[in-house]
Amino acid sequence: MKVLRAGPGVTLQDKGRPGWLDSGLSRGGAVDLLALTEGAVLLGQSDHLPAVEMAGMGGEFEADSDLRIALTGAPMRAMLDGMKLAWNASHRWPAGTRLSIGGPVTGSYGYLHVGGGFEGTSRLGACSAHLAAGIGSAVKAGDHLGVSDDPGGQAGMTLDVADRFSGGTVRIVESLQTNLFPQAERDRFTTTTFHRDVRGNRMGARLVPPEEGFHTEGGRTVLSEVVVPGDIQITGDGTPFVLLCECQTTGGYPRIGTVLPCDLPIIAQAPAGAPLRFQFIELDHAVEVERKAAIARKALVQSIIPLIRDPHSIPDLLSYQLISGVTAGGDRTDEDQR
Repeated sequence: MKVLRAGPGVTLQDKGRPGWLDSGLSRGGAVDLLALTEGAVLLGQSDHLPAVEMAGMGGEFEADSDLRIALTGAPMRAMLDGMKLAWNASHRWPAGTRLSIGGPVTGSYGYLHVGGGFEGTSRLGACSAHLAAGIGSAVKAGDHLGVSDDPGGQAGMTLDVADRFSGGTVRIVESLQTNLFPQAERDRFTTTTFHRDVRGNRMGARLVPPEEGFHTEGGRTVLSEVVVPGDIQITGDGTPFVLLCECQTTGGYPRIGTVLPCDLPIIAQAPAGAPLRFQFIELDHAVEVERKAAIARKALVQSIIPLIRDPHSIPDLLSYQLISGVTAGGDRTDEDQR
């Protein structure tokens, strides 16, 4: 795939590099891991294959050979040689045609997948660019991204995706420092509607409270220790900062809670100004929520449907009003019968 134009936040991402925290390297990888799974389901392949992540803006690309593609994550304006493409769907991309992807309609991070996956240089077990750690680089105009052999499969399929691109309520569990916050502060935290700040990147998202910030008892005595994506640090001015996939590996700000991994895409995808609220749940409940989310991801393959349905595959076709005003003829009025 030839890159003709690319936004400043376009990178190649897979599931990242878990297991390197003791060496000072966070997982990285796609900000929205669910989008990787959705693209894999649409193309009938593994969700470990690299895809192109587009932060806030896509670009313009040309296919060197016939490809299958899928578009997932934050819905973006996509055109193939001037023809609008559906999002959360798979398509055929003929050689020599140009794919243009603009800014998001809602959300923040969109993903471009290809059949067979993009080729990338494996470093520490992954192809993901981790710019904060100096691993890899952004995709830029003039690049050629190799594509692995596609075993082939269907295209023209779509998924009905639940909205995670406009904010909402996020479930959290207690952190090691939650008890440093007075109960009144914890209660205020869960009844406050925050808004995503314009400042934020793959390292984390800053949230703006409508009133004063949040404060701890003895927060300055917290020693720097291991932090992970999902941790909610309360900075010195009392502002919450939710860590994302490219966060640092240690930190000394007190953490009021930790976002469940299955809810983290809601934070990552929230556009600037989007409302966000938090809800504490018990650890046992959180484990069950994560288990159900994993089952739902595995069941996604059962949810794909054709973009254009074949009338021969619709068992209840005659129940549809195919042409307005035309009926089966059994609804004559009394006046008609007379």
